[in-house]
Amino acid sequence: MDTEPKYTDEEWGLLVGLPQSVLIAASQAEADGSRRTREEWTAGMTTIADGRGSSSPLVAKVADEVVARQGDVTHGDEPPVIEFPDREAGLADVITRARSANELLAGKAAPADAEAYRFWLVTLADEVVGAARTGGVLGLGGDQVTPAERTFRDELATALEV
Repeated sequence: MDTEPKYTDEEWGLLVGLPQSVLIAASQAEADGSRRTREEWTAGMTTIADGRGSSSPLVAKVADEVVARQGDVTHGDEPPVIEFPDREAGLADVITRARSANELLAGKAAPADAEAYRFWLVTLADEVVGAARTGGVLGLGGDQVTPAERTFRDELATALEV
């Protein structure tokens, strides 16, 4: 018997699109140079790719679809770097979509899958914001995680009730 919840195309699109949106938002929470942004994207896409090995069928399936669409950094594919045209609006939109995904998961997903998906997204944000130092001179000093990055991560965790 097939016990997997059935998602509409719109619902599935939300669940599949949200990991990359979290990556974009976490990367843009603080303005970085192109090298730091590339490090953040590589860390984020690696975390997404790692989701394919999740014990959660939902996370594994979503991760597999994202990697199929964007490329596999674990095989040397360069991740695309995408930016929001309006940073503040983009960050707010990701938080709103995270709340919507949380509500969707509460209503349709197995509790273990919902928990794994939410945890995976917060872990993704943690990996991205911690991937490169911001500020400093010649790679010395600066913040590993800036207040703006921490704020985004905390707002995401609150929206997902993690």
